[in-house]
Amino acid sequence: MARQTDIHETVAMASEPSNPFTDLPLNEWRDVFFSLPEEVQEHLIVDMSRSELETFIDRLDPDEVTAVLWFTDEETREALLTTLDSERREKIDFLLSFNPESAAGVMSLDYVTVDEARGFPEVIERVRRFEDRMGQVPTIFVTDDEELQGELPGAALSVADEEAETINDYVQETPHIRYDRDDEEVLEVFKQNRERSVAVLDEDEDILGVIHAEDLFRMLEEARGETLYEFTGVAEEESVLDGPGTKVRRRYKWLILNLGTAFMAAAVVGLFESTIAAVAILAAYMPVVAGMGGNAGTQAMAVTVRGISLGEVSLNTGKRVIFNEVAAGAVNGMITGVLVAVIAIAFSFGEFGLLLGAVIGISMVANLVIAGFFGAITPLLLDRIGYDPATSATIFITTATDVLGFFVFLGLAQAVLL
Repeated sequence: MARQTDIHETVAMASEPSNPFTDLPLNEWRDVFFSLPEEVQEHLIVDMSRSELETFIDRLDPDEVTAVLWFTDEETREALLTTLDSERREKIDFLLSFNPESAAGVMSLDYVTVDEARGFPEVIERVRRFEDRMGQVPTIFVTDDEELQGELPGAALSVADEEAETINDYVQETPHIRYDRDDEEVLEVFKQNRERSVAVLDEDEDILGVIHAEDLFRMLEEARGETLYEFTGVAEEESVLDGPGTKVRRRYKWLILNLGTAFMAAAVVGLFESTIAAVAILAAYMPVVAGMGGNAGTQAMAVTVRGISLGEVSLNTGKRVIFNEVAAGAVNGMITGVLVAVIAIAFSFGEFGLLLGAVIGISMVANLVIAGFFGAITPLLLDRIGYDPATSATIFITTATDVLGFFVFLGLAQAVLL
């Protein structure tokens, strides 16, 4: 693992990444390339010579070759395709005709179709020919007049009684999806059919290809990475190895937006300037109130966004979710509020007595209730109007907890302590 990390860093940071990449043993090229970030993959392919690319794609499956060729210009792509045998070239041309972000864009052609009327000897022969030609064990789809009936597990070929049983005795239902569905819909099918192959169909319900479980798992990992990037305001394509200029370009707009909301919180604090001047100790507890509210709001948001993504909740059915988060915020506010109040009283007893502890404790309860409410309702509202809550919700939630939290804390302090 450490060696792989070193290789990734060396390739990604090199001004000419093809040099360290092609110095690797040929049998490592595929694994290293497909574990690199997409931006690094593109930089590497552009930097490789045509002869190096020929050597590289000669060892890849058609769907992997397609992924590589997406990074090349049209002239290089055509030149590389002419180096392949006619059967591989035909498959790759077919795969290149589809949107890479669709179901057809991630499918492979490692499948065979057999009519349900065929016997086991014919199926075995068909699979053997495919293995001899492609060097891969295919997925076996069973059809009836070209209509998909299901999948025949490969294990059935070795355990079936050829005289007493038919292939229909072993056919399993196969999940399927249209070729033009986007990768999010493909992932939804995968979530409901883990460890299964998914058939890709055209408009006439004919089989175009197959997406294997490992392909879907890779897509799921990429989707999780996208959500994490969006959640933190980082561009999806940003790599940990990007230079400072690239990182600045991709982050500054998000930070400017956060700066605007920070001024809103500062404006609220400014309304209570005289209160803070009179009771300077309040400034020490303001970060505590803001930090606890922000964390509680983020927790509520994370749970709600997950519920939205799984189809468990929407704005129409979200009343219970909002109530639960508000109730949880109130209880957690009481627990943390008591702790903060005790600390405040212990350190400030001589100056303000129990009043300061009461103000901070009540403010903590109020701010965690605010956090629970906005942490739940904001993602639901954003989802309703068509925005991705994972991308947009955080900034609104932290603004609400900062602005309203400071207003409650400082307003209560002004009313009670002065």
